[in-house]
Amino acid sequence: MARLARLYVPDQPQHVILRGLDQQPAFVDDQDYELFIDCLKAAARDHHLAVHAWVLMPGAVQLLVTPSDESSLPKAMQAVGRRYVAHFNRRYARRGTLWEGRYRATVIEGERFFLLASRVVELAPVRSHLVTAPEDYRWSSYRHHIGLTVDSLITDHPLYWALGNTPFERQRAYRELCEQALDERETTQLMQATLKGWVLGSDTYRDWASRTANRRVSPLPRGRPRKVREAPGTPAVGAGVSGAASMPAAGGSGGATSGQPAGAAAGQSATHSGSHTGASPGAAASTTGGAHPGSGSATTSGGNQGGPTGHSGGSQGASGGSSPGSTSGHDERKPGTGTH
Repeated sequence: MARLARLYVPDQPQHVILRGLDQQPAFVDDQDYELFIDCLKAAARDHHLAVHAWVLMPGAVQLLVTPSDESSLPKAMQAVGRRYVAHFNRRYARRGTLWEGRYRATVIEGERFFLLASRVVELAPVRSHLVTAPEDYRWSSYRHHIGLTVDSLITDHPLYWALGNTPFERQRAYRELCEQALDERETTQLMQATLKGWVLGSDTYRDWASRTANRRVSPLPRGRPRKVREAPGTPAVGAGVSGAASMPAAGGSGGATSGQPAGAAAGQSATHSGSHTGASPGAAASTTGGAHPGSGSATTSGGNQGGPTGHSGGSQGASGGSSPGSTSGHDERKPGTGTH
């Protein structure tokens, strides 16, 4: 499957992660850190990339930036990688790439996540136990934001300026903000969105970003679509007709009539088979005649097979079919039977 194009939404900040290959250090000493910063400054200037926060750690780089156009960030990262990796390989007599694949980046909703992303970037050395206080780490932009240094690489974002009316107020507010514990759930959301390249923001913001970027900004639902199933117990079409048509003739006369339900025909079959178990010919004729009170041929057949006794049985069977005193079970098996 082809990879989606790099996500770009005009004027929207992006969180960027670049990891060292196989967790190997990408920086060995101060000279490496300083050269990378020089490479980043030149690339940001040449490709119009605004850098709002940054941190360099031994095995990873994190940035918070706003590209000026769609190619701004890709070209800047390419320029940094080409120059710095060549220096690193030459200095340490090695070959090949230094990074774990392409850089990872995502667009974030500034009003909700910009200050969170800035804190995640600059507090990374503390969370990785490299230092106990963020101002003790040299290779980040935290010292600039609290007023200890002036970093020419940094372009302050309007949301940082909104923290106060004066530099002192902004610096104090940002320091107090960083002294608060990070929301672990939101921090995880930010890191996962960056690593997977999906927009981080509200539903409304993602819809807007998708229309603006003209591409998907969130993953598709997992799995196949659900199949629509029929309700359980739904009878098969034509089941009653099929059952009646397959019923054999009883007592030599025709089976169930075309208008007779399949349940009645089944009851007739059971009665017919029961009449032949241990019964005399006369009794069989009588039962047969009683089983088909609506058929004259059944009564005549009973009289011929059983003689006078059989004829009497057939008559009783016929009268039994029309008698008001017939059992309720007999009536349920054969709804709609008539008299001779």
